Amino acid sequence: MPYSIMLDAGHGGRDPGAVYEGRQEKDDALQLTLAIGEILEDYGLDVEYTRTTDIYETPSQKAMEANNADVDFFISIHRNSNPTPNSASGVESLVYNKSGLKLDMAENINEQLESLGFVNLGVKARPNLIVLRRTKMPAVLVEVGFINSDSDNALFDESLEDIAQAIADGILDTLELEGQIESPGYEIQVGSFRNAKYASNLLNELLEQGFPARIVDSDGFFRVRVGNFITLDDAVAMEQSLKRAGYPTVIVRT
Repeated sequence: MPYSIMLDAGHGGRDPGAVYEGRQEKDDALQLTLAIGEILEDYGLDVEYTRTTDIYETPSQKAMEANNADVDFFISIHRNSNPTPNSASGVESLVYNKSGLKLDMAENINEQLESLGFVNLGVKARPNLIVLRRTKMPAVLVEVGFINSDSDNALFDESLEDIAQAIADGILDTLELEGQIESPGYEIQVGSFRNAKYASNLLNELLEQGFPARIVDSDGFFRVRVGNFITLDDAVAMEQSLKRAGYPTVIVRT
């Protein structure tokens, strides 16, 4: 059973969060949260969201949603702010207290974001925050740069996908270190047959063209698959080669 995580895009609806020159925290948070979720789903995690549109829920409602869904982890995405524009920059993560898996995850997320060029402001305990106090699972609130810092905004806008990947990597690195999950593998399925002879013919054809193919025999089907890739990008590259050679393909997670 895959591990589950609830992603919370901070604020929303009538609550814009921090605002700077027309830019609203709620919009940045939602855009980034959805990108993170897509990456985590590709790695096999069961991802749920407190919101996927511009709606408002109280912090208590968000914590209750996570508890009712019985997810394993809760990550809340925000942008920071300072009373004086362009006087502060960087990323920080907040946790209920500085112990356990949540602290490891927060530190790993910060380190990944630091590698992109953000100043690492560290991890801080904030036991007064409802989404950290009332959630029953490890919870981290990530402040992804200051919304009233021009330099942080430039990095946010230019590197959104990289930021999403960095946060996802911080989460996944923590789970792998704790032995919670293993990174998935990927194969490309080229054919599925009930007749072993048909599968064997396709296998030989692929092998003759240099594709690392094999037959997977299960559930009464003989499935012809190519490769065993650690990253989705590598699997996609092989899929494109197979398509150019004229084969129907589908990427499957192993």
